[in-house]
Amino acid sequence: MVAGTCRNKNKRFNIGAKKANGDEDDTEGEECNVVVWDTLRTSFKMAQAVLDRNRELIQKVNENHQSKIPDNLVKNVGLIREINGNISKVIKIYSDLSVNLSENVGQRKKDREREGGKQALLN
Repeated sequence: MVAGTCRNKNKRFNIGAKKANGDEDDTEGEECNVVVWDTLRTSFKMAQAVLDRNRELIQKVNENHQSKIPDNLVKNVGLIREINGNISKVIKIYSDLSVNLSENVGQRKKDREREGGKQALLN
């Protein structure tokens, strides 16, 4: 059986690779789930975009505060509200990611247990 592969930028993972003795290769070649990697990448990019926006907003709030111009200080109220909303977005992104990963790990565990049961029946 030829092992499939999953690549990310820095590493190559083997899927279903076998050692010479027939055991699963559990080194760096641990099973890779392309969907999980895509979910991680997408979630981290979304979170980073929101955090980058917050960095810009915080800089603007600081500039407005230092200017001491009343109109700019009033604008800070809306900017700070946007920052708070963005923090909630990041929390939601990470919460959804956590749930997704937990479900995926649970499913993979069930799949392995099922495969182990099939192997026991074959032996």
